[in-house]
Amino acid sequence: MSTSDQPLQSTVLLNEHIALGARMVPFAGWNMPVQYSEGIIAEHKHTREQVSLFDICHMGEFRVKGANAASALDKIAARPVAEQKNGVCRYNFILNKDGGVLDDIIIYRLADDEFYIVVNAGTRPNDAAHFRKLLPADVSFADESDATAKLDLQGPLAADVLESCGLEKAKLPAYFNCMKSKIGGVDCILSRTGYTGELGFEIYIPADKAVEIWRLLLSKSPVKPAGLGARDTLRLEMGYPLYGHELNTETSPVEAGFGAMLKLESPRTFEGSDALKAKAPSKKLIGIELEGRRAAREGSPVLFNGKLAGKVSSGAFSPSLGKAVAMAYIDSAFDVKNGDELALDAGKATIPGKATELPFYKNGTVRKKL
Repeated sequence: MSTSDQPLQSTVLLNEHIALGARMVPFAGWNMPVQYSEGIIAEHKHTREQVSLFDICHMGEFRVKGANAASALDKIAARPVAEQKNGVCRYNFILNKDGGVLDDIIIYRLADDEFYIVVNAGTRPNDAAHFRKLLPADVSFADESDATAKLDLQGPLAADVLESCGLEKAKLPAYFNCMKSKIGGVDCILSRTGYTGELGFEIYIPADKAVEIWRLLLSKSPVKPAGLGARDTLRLEMGYPLYGHELNTETSPVEAGFGAMLKLESPRTFEGSDALKAKAPSKKLIGIELEGRRAAREGSPVLFNGKLAGKVSSGAFSPSLGKAVAMAYIDSAFDVKNGDELALDAGKATIPGKATELPFYKNGTVRKKL
């Protein structure tokens, strides 16, 4: 049976979503809420202006422990791990031998000998097999995904909501830091991370406590639920990659614009590093602002001076900008600069646009000091 033929999985919050009037859609093998009654644009704006709660329980969580865990992960992950300090979260990648991205992940260092790794839902089984294959016998690996729920509280008022739940705002983690805490008396890992470009926190709790904490957070004004539709437009405005679109096994982190993070000039080696050092990028990721509201979808050809120069990886109407935007990969043979005019082939019509730097939206509160 192929993956597409398998029944959809549901998070522990399925009945909560149905009670809230969510429209459910398939996503990465899961039955997920794409929007609630007010719609994607309203949820998007509420997240930008106030605070929203997202069910992200479909994501995977691994725990890696052992005296040699740091050095072992340093040989697997594309970004350095051994130098990562306790309490720090780091965006990272696992690669194949050709330098293509198997998954983009976040690695949390909880202690000298303990790491927490968050992976994408659709890649979780292969990611687990990858780590199990490459980790040495003296380093333990546990897939805790089924026992873990993940809630994302995102928006400029997120810290105020946590304060109303009894947490001290001054003690909340800084940007891309994490801590062990309690919400509503429930033990959790709390990280200052997210996928929206706004001040936000990702909350990891036992799955059997998910409904309780979901209801607690939604009881706090002005928190509202938001679905994957708003999450996608929010991340696109920030130029954040989505696995399967901007990142895949045929694309390297260097081509996606993350080369500087990898410190390839250092003597450190990791899975895929030889390939990255040996070959020049064949393409580069750019942003495109379009004229009007009509969006170009994934796979739409991008024309530069009348020639096929690349393809759109993600595109949508941007509620914050009031126009459509897209990310696209451009072949390295084309010297496309910010401000250059491009044309996107949308079938019966051609949509004009201009190359622009990322992110599209520059007023997010993601780095706001508390």
